[in-house]
Amino acid sequence: MTPNMDFSREEFAAAVTEHGPRMYRAARSVLDSDADAQDAVSQAVLQAWQSLDRLRDREAVRPWLVKIAVNCAYALRRRQKRVVYLDDLPQEPAAPPPAQYDGLWEAVCALPPDRRTAVTLFYYETMTVDEIARLLGVPQGTVKSRLARARAQLKEMLQEQEGDYEQI
Repeated sequence: MTPNMDFSREEFAAAVTEHGPRMYRAARSVLDSDADAQDAVSQAVLQAWQSLDRLRDREAVRPWLVKIAVNCAYALRRRQKRVVYLDDLPQEPAAPPPAQYDGLWEAVCALPPDRRTAVTLFYYETMTVDEIARLLGVPQGTVKSRLARARAQLKEMLQEQEGDYEQI
C-alpha cells in the first residue's frame, strides 16, 4: 500500500504525535484498560499509514485519526468478548486531565461506554455532535440523548461525592 504523497513520513509522524493523545482518549473511552487503548491506537496508526491515500483533506486529519482509533477500539472490544473478573478491572482511571478535574474525570470513567465515549469526544476532544454522529455511525439525536443522559448521571454522581465529603 502506498501512502498519500501529499503527506511525507515526517508530516504523518507529526500528525500522529500531535493527535495521539486524542486518539488514546477516544480509544480509552471505548475500552476498559489502558493497555487495550494503547493497542487500539497502535493498530489505528498502522491502519492510518496503510490507508493514507484515502485521506482527501489534510485539514481533516484529526477527526480521521480519531475515527480510526475508535473503530480499532470497537474491533478490539468485539474480539475480547470474554468474562471480566474483578481482579482484571483497572484500579485507576486512565490519563486524567489536570488535577482540578480529578473527581469529574473519575465520574466520566464510571459512565457506561456509550455515554463515556460521547462525553470524551464532545468535551475533551471538542468534536461537534455532527462529527461524533458520523464517527460513531449513529444519528445526531442519539449523540444528543447520550450527552444529556451523561450530564444528568454525572450531576447525580458528583452531588453524591460532594455529600460524601460533607459527612467527613
